[in-house]
Amino acid sequence: MHILRKLYDWVLTWAYSRYAVPALFILAFSESSFFPIPPDVLLMALAISIPSKSFYYAFVCSIGSVIGGMFGYLIGYEFMERIGCRIVELYGFAEKWDYVGSLYNTYAGWAVAIAGFTPIPYKIFTIAGGAFKIDFTIFMIASVLSRSARFFLVGALIYFFGPPIRSFIDKYFNLLAVVFMILLIGGFIVIKHAIQ
Repeated sequence: MHILRKLYDWVLTWAYSRYAVPALFILAFSESSFFPIPPDVLLMALAISIPSKSFYYAFVCSIGSVIGGMFGYLIGYEFMERIGCRIVELYGFAEKWDYVGSLYNTYAGWAVAIAGFTPIPYKIFTIAGGAFKIDFTIFMIASVLSRSARFFLVGALIYFFGPPIRSFIDKYFNLLAVVFMILLIGGFIVIKHAIQ
């Protein structure tokens, strides 16, 4: 936990650097394939420092994350034995690997979308996407929608409500993510029944 806290603090120092935007992109890219600290930390710090740029920062974060997800997919698809297995073991998912595979076999894009939006480690699902060879187009659509929804939600909250929303997001992000996914899935069910 001490190491994670030091990483967290190190990530926040980039918010005060002239390289903040490239750092946000690199952090979002890295977190999608191997790095433990989510980019939300730096995204919130930057958006709070200049709220008028909140959506720009969310866009940079989304692009970096989706490209990083493609890299994670490549690791799983081509380098699972050499690199992917080590990352999976590092995050304690080796024993749950078959379960992740069953999620893909059953839910495909939904598994990516849920991992992409919620605090579930997205990197495990990007690597798994390649390892279990799910359709790349489905993978990309789910990644773009879920990652953009997550980061633009954070950006929008800060843009409209300002710095006080940061503590609220930190405290209730998991609950907010679950509520959003319920609303999203409910919306798809309503649409499905409406067009039948």
